[in-house]
Amino acid sequence: MKSNNLALYGGPKLIKKKFKKYISIDKKDIDAAIKVLKKGTLSDFLGEKSPKFYGGYHVQKFERYLEKYFKVKHAITTNSWTSGLIAAVGAIGTEPGDEIIVTTWTMCASATAILHWNAIPIFADIEKKTFNIDPESIEKNITKKTIAILAVDIFGHPANMKVINKIAKKHNLKVITDNAQSIGTYYNKRYSGTHGDIGGFSLNCHKHINTGEGGILITNNNEYAQRLRHIRNHAEAVVSSNINNFTPNMIGHNFRLGEIESAIGIEQIKKLKNKVNRRQIIASKLTKALSKLPGIKTPLIEKNCTHAFYIYALLIDEKITKVNKSKIYNALVAEGLDNILDKYFNLHLLPMYQKKFAYGTKGFPWTAEFTRKNISYKKGICPNAENLNKDKLILLELCVHEYSEKEVDLVIKCFQKVWSNLKFLRRGKII
Repeated sequence: MKSNNLALYGGPKLIKKKFKKYISIDKKDIDAAIKVLKKGTLSDFLGEKSPKFYGGYHVQKFERYLEKYFKVKHAITTNSWTSGLIAAVGAIGTEPGDEIIVTTWTMCASATAILHWNAIPIFADIEKKTFNIDPESIEKNITKKTIAILAVDIFGHPANMKVINKIAKKHNLKVITDNAQSIGTYYNKRYSGTHGDIGGFSLNCHKHINTGEGGILITNNNEYAQRLRHIRNHAEAVVSSNINNFTPNMIGHNFRLGEIESAIGIEQIKKLKNKVNRRQIIASKLTKALSKLPGIKTPLIEKNCTHAFYIYALLIDEKITKVNKSKIYNALVAEGLDNILDKYFNLHLLPMYQKKFAYGTKGFPWTAEFTRKNISYKKGICPNAENLNKDKLILLELCVHEYSEKEVDLVIKCFQKVWSNLKFLRRGKII
C-alpha cells in the first residue's frame, strides 16, 4: 500500500504559490493620506494647555467618528495599542505593587503594560472552549492586592464579560478589555470593548483595519477619559497642582497618533463591517468542511457573541486521529500551507516571568517592599493553556492573507489530503 503522495514524504506540494498578503489599504485611504501631506501638517498636538492639547483636525475628527460608531462617550487614539494598554492601566489609578489579573494567552503587551506602572501581572488560565480568560481562574487568583481584571478577546471571540463584570463588582475591581483581535464583534448586542471601564483596539497592519500603527481607547467614564488624554500627551506639563484627581500616574508620554494615520483611520473604520463579514464567511466555509474530518474541533461561537476570526483556532484530538499534533502540523506545512502555528503564547512561561527580570537584574518590581511575596509563575499554574498548546492547538492566521475562494478551497484540500493519509502518518513512513 502506498501513500497519496504526502509532501512530507517527498510528494508534490498541494500549494505551490504563496497566498496574497492581506492589505486593507485602498485608493480612498491613499487619497486621504495625500490630502494631509499636501496640507503639510502631519501632527498638530501641543504638550501644553491649548486647544491643540487634544490633537489636530484629523485626530479629533477620527475620535468623534469612533465615538459615534461604537456608541460611547469618549474615544481616545494612541500611536499603538501597546501605548493604549499602558495608558489604560495608568488611568484606573494603578499603584506600585497592585495586582492585575490577565490571561496567559495574549500578546505580551497585555502584561507588560501592567509592569510599566510597577504593578504585578497575575496570570489566569483560559477556557478550553473559547480560549479566553477563565472566570473561575480569575476568582482563584484574587488577593487583597488585586485592583483590576484585564480581559482579552483572544483570536477574535469576546470574553465572558457578564461573568467577569459580576466578579469585578463583587470584589470592587476595575475592568480593562483588550479587544485588539475582536474589533467589530458583538457581545450581548453591544460592541466588544464597551463592556468594561476601558476598552480598546489595535490598528496595526495585521488587524481588520489598520493605520500602520495605532490604537483606540474607548470609555464612558469621564474621569478616565481625561486621564487617558493626559497620559497620552505629557501630562506633567499640563496638569495643574490644584487638580487632585489627576495626580496619580501623571508621568506623561508621547502616545499621540498623527494626522496621516487619523485620516486613514476615518476611511478604514467605514470598511470595518465588510472586513469582519468577509472573515466570517471564510471561517464558515472552513468550519463546514473541516468539521467533517474526524478528530478536528472547529472554533466555538457562543450564542450571545459574534467572532472576528483574527485567528482560526483548531483543536486536534489525538485519541481519534491516532497521530500527534506535531506530525499533523508538519504534514500541513509540508503541503505549502503558510501562516499556520502549532502554539500560542503562554506568557507566564516567558523568561521575563520565570526569572522575574523586568527592570534591571535585581528582580524589581517583584522584590520591592510594596509587592506581595512568593508570587509564582511556575509551570502548571495555567494547565488548560499549557496542555492545549502542547497537545491540541493548531492556528490558521486568517489575519495574514486575503483568502480568495480558491485559496480557501486549497486550505481545505490540504487538511483533507493529510487526513486521508493519517494511517501513513501513524507509521511515520511510506509503506
